[in-house]
Amino acid sequence: MRKALIVGVDFYETASCLKGCVNDAYAVKSVLERHGDGSLNFGVVAMTATGSSSQITRRELKDKVQELFRDNSEIALFYFSGHGYIETTGGYLITSECKDGDDGFPMDELLTIVNGSKAQNKIIILDCCHSGIAGTPAITENKSVLSEGVTILTASAQDQYSVETGGSGVFTALLVDALGGSAANLVGDITPGSVYAHIDQALGPWEQRPIFKTNVKRFISLREVQPPIALEDLKQITVLFPEPSFIIPLNPSFEPTSNNPIEENTKCFAMLQKYNHVNLVKPADEEHMYYAAMNSTGCRLTALGAHYWNLVNKERI
Repeated sequence: MRKALIVGVDFYETASCLKGCVNDAYAVKSVLERHGDGSLNFGVVAMTATGSSSQITRRELKDKVQELFRDNSEIALFYFSGHGYIETTGGYLITSECKDGDDGFPMDELLTIVNGSKAQNKIIILDCCHSGIAGTPAITENKSVLSEGVTILTASAQDQYSVETGGSGVFTALLVDALGGSAANLVGDITPGSVYAHIDQALGPWEQRPIFKTNVKRFISLREVQPPIALEDLKQITVLFPEPSFIIPLNPSFEPTSNNPIEENTKCFAMLQKYNHVNLVKPADEEHMYYAAMNSTGCRLTALGAHYWNLVNKERI
């Protein structure tokens, strides 16, 4: 059982209203509900505040968070987009009725609920200002306190603001892009770690910095997409390369447009070119695979190729 609570708050009675949080919430909901092949993924509940008739109060948010993390789910995921606030007593998620920042939903209370959850994997994703303080209670003197199975991904550090552009949060736009497939590995899995790496690489050192905190033994897959290379093709890597350091000797008979192509060799070369397209192999002493064949050099595994060779060899995939 995989459950997600997605919250977007645009409307505030006293604080300045926002414009893109509800849209961000629906974008996250849409990408999490199903895998890339259309099969069901998360069971999603969305809470959105667009106006006075659809306000989200602190009590409502807390009740729903408690419901999310109550069960022994495989994954319980909480996403919040809205105002955030920080002071000496800690950080707060600001709900529609809040007048002062510290009357919001405390991130310390959120962490207490999450740390005590029976869910196997607990994931918190926050796109709000000062969200980086999540997981670091004020009483711990800047030390994170996460129980096993907890992962926190936030849009910014605790002293930073969360930036919007074009009606969408910069962080959430990158999050949706990552979950859409940009952060997938070669077997099509998207993990919290790969999502963070994707967002981190996209944001420069002078921009808001995403924060990643985790206490897990292994990363769970958040979503599956069509892999860039078929699994049965990937598993041929240990057949073509008897060991990671092996260099496959090539010659013009591997290239189908040469004067004397050999069918067995051209089939092998087609597979090697598939590997080359996903950075598993590279030509030896040539810039392109075509010239490696025509000039009778060879091809070898890249560092990534050696990694996947080991995974296949150990039957990890």
